[in-house]
Amino acid sequence: MHLEDMKKEIESLVLEKGFYNKREDIPKKLLFAFIELGEASDAWKKGAAEEKIAEEIIDVIFYLLDASRLACPSVNMDETFKKKLSKNRSRPYQYGEGHRNK
Repeated sequence: MHLEDMKKEIESLVLEKGFYNKREDIPKKLLFAFIELGEASDAWKKGAAEEKIAEEIIDVIFYLLDASRLACPSVNMDETFKKKLSKNRSRPYQYGEGHRNK
């Protein structure tokens, strides 16, 4: 499944379950993604099963894609991902991680 397909599935679920679904809800969705990221980190630190950690990471992706469909609905996330991946691959080794040598 592609990111754009996932956005459609998420939208369907959001509508079906009555979740937040307005542009003004974008900050909430991003906050929820951050909370889920903390839960993933906590699960990993506590030695939780890989399936539990993966589920929390998927929750992060869920909220990010849900926010993206409201914040930038005309942007194709599959294409944006490919462009960003290419951009990052063109950067030098350890780009942005210079603090390692200090």
